[in-house]
Amino acid sequence: MNDVLSTDAQIVTRFAPSPNGPMHLGHAYSAIVAHDLAKQAGGIFLLRIEDIDGARSRPELVNEYRRNLEWLGLEWVEVPAQSTRLETYEAAARELVSRGLLYPCNCTRKEIEAAGAQHGPDGLVYPGTCKGKLLDPAKSASLRLDAEKAMGEVGQIVWSDEIAGEIIADLQEFGDVVIVRKDAPASYHLAATVDDAADGVTLVTRGKDLFAATHIHRVLQALLKLPALHYYHHDLLLDKDGKKLAKRRGSPALAERRTGGESGLMLAEQLRLHKLKGGTFA
Repeated sequence: MNDVLSTDAQIVTRFAPSPNGPMHLGHAYSAIVAHDLAKQAGGIFLLRIEDIDGARSRPELVNEYRRNLEWLGLEWVEVPAQSTRLETYEAAARELVSRGLLYPCNCTRKEIEAAGAQHGPDGLVYPGTCKGKLLDPAKSASLRLDAEKAMGEVGQIVWSDEIAGEIIADLQEFGDVVIVRKDAPASYHLAATVDDAADGVTLVTRGKDLFAATHIHRVLQALLKLPALHYYHHDLLLDKDGKKLAKRRGSPALAERRTGGESGLMLAEQLRLHKLKGGTFA
């Protein structure tokens, strides 16, 4: 981190949770890493609510998230939530469509699996079933990025991770990823890339489980002429079984610890100590 933190540019980090389940220790850890990297450099720590996940988004959780961050002793500047930015995603998608970089796809996951798709870093690698075909307009469709065309446009580009160093961006392992979902105005990849540029983020901090996705984000930055950012992919917080803490695995909610009388400041310091030592966090 020293190279980035010693530059003259102001460090701007962000914590960008999706309110589709209670915050747990993994979220707290990620927020603390982003907060501390910004504050140590005299920078800004942003909170952005990523709430375009359809019916899964639960607005009532947003205030709970804020209370949890305050309980942990974090200070932040809140930027507009994703649900207020739909026009910016639509504009970015139109730009890519106009250049022939996106194409519609109405395949279901079951159909993609039946076509013998292999698993890649971002899920099933789409076999290109719909590319170049006229589709039934009555069926809902996602928009996929033509990876070959995209890489042809951007050429060889790199992205920089503060731990792993410089990485050459390559979509070969991903296939034609979804950029606009059937049920949402943007995929995570498009929305996060557009938002980070709009919010002036300079250092994206997130878990190593999203390391591979940065290939996609770097290519989108180049295609949309957005700034190339620095990245810090931190280790994941693991439970006593050595598995990633996750909402879908029923990891304990922070709100339970907060309302149960536990000290958020003490928990935050324990998480900071864990960052130095590594290993599991029980």
